[in-house]
Amino acid sequence: MAVLSPTQPSPGLSGPTPRTPRRVGFSQRLSRWDVKVSPYLYISPFFILFAITGLFPLVYTAVVSVYDWNLLGGQGDFVGLQNYTDVLAQPTFWKSLRNTVSIFVLSSVPQVIAAIAIAALLDQNLRAATFWRMGVLLPYVVAPVAVSMIFGRLFADQYGLINELLGFVGIEPIRWHADALASHVAIASMVNFRWTGYNALIFLAAMQAVPRELYEAAIIDGAGRVRQFFSVTVPQIRATIIFVVITSTIGGLQIFDEPRMFDAQGLGGADRQWMTTVLYLYDVAWGNQKNFGRAAAVAWLLFLLIILIGIVNFLVTRRIATSNAQPRPPRWVRRRRETQKRLRAESAISAQRSRTGTTDADTTAASTTDRRKR
Repeated sequence: MAVLSPTQPSPGLSGPTPRTPRRVGFSQRLSRWDVKVSPYLYISPFFILFAITGLFPLVYTAVVSVYDWNLLGGQGDFVGLQNYTDVLAQPTFWKSLRNTVSIFVLSSVPQVIAAIAIAALLDQNLRAATFWRMGVLLPYVVAPVAVSMIFGRLFADQYGLINELLGFVGIEPIRWHADALASHVAIASMVNFRWTGYNALIFLAAMQAVPRELYEAAIIDGAGRVRQFFSVTVPQIRATIIFVVITSTIGGLQIFDEPRMFDAQGLGGADRQWMTTVLYLYDVAWGNQKNFGRAAAVAWLLFLLIILIGIVNFLVTRRIATSNAQPRPPRWVRRRRETQKRLRAESAISAQRSRTGTTDADTTAASTTDRRKR
């Protein structure tokens, strides 16, 4: 009986020899690890700093808000949401909240409008442009305490400069420190004085990034300065407007220095007519109550309010920014545009023929010959 030996594959029909897997050295593995991890290491200092200065105080304040925590006695018993209930039951908290919203509206809306107007002026070809740009930033450099003291003298009830000027034109003196609305206007003017120039430079940077070809096209179409501003500038800086509105909202709801320094007592007025929420928080923590638990509850309520108003602000401004739908022009306007477009095309073809010296018959014959060749 014949013994069959296993057949060997023919050298010509055998497949490719499998390669031995190449061993990756330590330096190559280290290089790959560096490419994947190094970007996170570069940005890690920011997140570490944010965790220390932002996230930890936020979490720690939430922990304090659920304890009976006193300045003198320290940490007490766990009370849950009792501090929040006590704060919401106090009329002073709601009054401070109304004052905060009122001052915020009186300061933020004129501030953004004035900043856009100043930025539009600085965007023109002015002499000594650097001088004017530095000039609008000077109020931001001044300390808030100094600004509050100066405006406190300007808006003094008896011998203030504002009331003196009003007396020259026959207007009765305004009780800036007694009336709620008048005090809100005075404090809002301090905020506008300090932050308008800062926001104006932000808008100016956005305006200078607008392509100049858009303005040239608008000039060719016959648009004036005002039309260029509303049709070219404002649509191009909508993202910056959204950013400034959101940051102004956050800062306006946290106002403290101006109402604190508006009078000598620093308590928000005799009837708390200009006490803001942050000033109320300060009074609860360091005033007569010295209750850190309630103060932490106020801080968290203000934090949630800022998030809520910020989200609403973002949605509204984004809706305005993305609403680019133009109303459809009338039929006669559309027909006129189509006619003008057709006439321009025919004139361009005629000019091309006159330069090349061809006629309609030549063009037809050339096209026929080209089709036959194909």
